Amino acid sequence: MNFSVLTLTFIAINIDFFIMLIFLLQQFSTIKVMIGYALAVFALLLVGFVVGDVLGKFLPEWILGILGLLPIYMAFKDGDDEAASTVSKSAIYTVFVTYLSVCTGCVLSIFVPVLIGKSWLEFGEASLYLLCLTVLIVLLAKAVESSHWVQSLIEKHGEILMKICYVLIGIYVLFDSGLIAHLIKLL
Repeated sequence: MNFSVLTLTFIAINIDFFIMLIFLLQQFSTIKVMIGYALAVFALLLVGFVVGDVLGKFLPEWILGILGLLPIYMAFKDGDDEAASTVSKSAIYTVFVTYLSVCTGCVLSIFVPVLIGKSWLEFGEASLYLLCLTVLIVLLAKAVESSHWVQSLIEKHGEILMKICYVLIGIYVLFDSGLIAHLIKLL
């Protein structure tokens, strides 16, 4: 498992959710936000892994490298992801649903290509690693919750940084899958 790619993927997917985290932390306790966020990340990671595993059983890895175009597409896709309005009794449920409404498309389109061909052990390692990153990002959001400078930076440059990360992840998948090497051989 390439932990640098996992880190880049996690940051790219969650950079736009970081502002939402700050707002959620202003409404709910840190631990409830952390639990809801971690459950949502794991749920989407599991779906992405299962989809990747099924595709990996039926198609050669180099063909699946085409999925590397999904993150690149996501980088250039117009429109903002907006959280669905949720009214809930549970802070954990609210954070869970908010994350799913904001990040499902990105998470699945980015993590499916990254997780294709990985074993259940590698999925477990990735899950634990992403759980640690989830905890860290919540703690970071809590630390900068009151910083207007950080909020301003993310609002001004967050989208372009996210797009750069998506393109880099897509290029990594295209090369790592063997698709580029296979296409070069055909020439």
